[in-house]
Amino acid sequence: MKILVIRFSSMGDIIYTTPIVRCLKKQIPGAEVHFLTKPAFKYIYDNNPYVDKLLLLKPTLSATIDEIKAEKYDHIVDLHNNLRTAIIKFRTGIPASTYKKQPIKKWLSLKFKLKLIPPTHLVDRYLKAVLPLGVVNDGQPIDYYIKASHQLSKLLPISHQNGYIAFIIGATHFTKRMPNYKISSICRQLNLPVVLLGGTDVKANGDIIAAELGDKVYNACGITSLDESVFLVSKAKSIIGFDTGLTHIAEAFNKPIASVWGGTVPELLGVQPYMVKDVLVSGVEISCRPCSKFGLEKCPLGHFKCMNDMPEGDIVNFANK
Repeated sequence: MKILVIRFSSMGDIIYTTPIVRCLKKQIPGAEVHFLTKPAFKYIYDNNPYVDKLLLLKPTLSATIDEIKAEKYDHIVDLHNNLRTAIIKFRTGIPASTYKKQPIKKWLSLKFKLKLIPPTHLVDRYLKAVLPLGVVNDGQPIDYYIKASHQLSKLLPISHQNGYIAFIIGATHFTKRMPNYKISSICRQLNLPVVLLGGTDVKANGDIIAAELGDKVYNACGITSLDESVFLVSKAKSIIGFDTGLTHIAEAFNKPIASVWGGTVPELLGVQPYMVKDVLVSGVEISCRPCSKFGLEKCPLGHFKCMNDMPEGDIVNFANK
């Protein structure tokens, strides 16, 4: 059976498709599994042994559809469920099963702070789309494969090579990130050296924190590549991170994770840490939270209590265990 799985974006959503791809490949005898995504997210499935072929979205949808038709798939598993995937399914005529997004319930939950969406993980929501194929949850974590061979001695100062806590301080939107003073305060209370991880957008933040705390903190933000950052996460004693792709990727390595949530909440999208044995999900229960599904550029009410009032003790104690 030749199967095409589709999910175009974003990093976290694609990360959580990896158990579905693995289950399809392992549970359907002789299955040939292909995956279609945007070129920007190709790296998530590089080196993945459960994908036989990776298709990348072309500049025009018609060109993508022509490629899909040429492959002669038996079945499409649509894990994105948007207008483009609807057009693909209609124009190819291939039998398909589709992930149900429940957009109205999500909007009502966000707008009126109602809990209309059960806290079912996104992986389990995706799995409902492959139940008709006889595929079930295998109870294993997400998959992520580091692309190259890395060495701690080349990525970190000597002071950090014998054990450290990885603190992922990056996130796309402001309301997902903790203020610098709060990160500094937590780092100061940690027993081990700290490696700050994130992109170039938070390098200046990391520089401020590292300058304040001296040799205890190494700022790798904007210095290490994504693959190197994933390697550093995989070797950390424990991880503290916000609602961002690298924190989700970290779940593949089953390290203790303190998952810290500001203006967003994991239950709404079903993206709480998946199949990780030792987890702390930290968030402040206030009436204005969540203020968005994916994060905002500033706190709508100006006080940013969801991060400013975040208790530090639980996070510190968890990371220090």
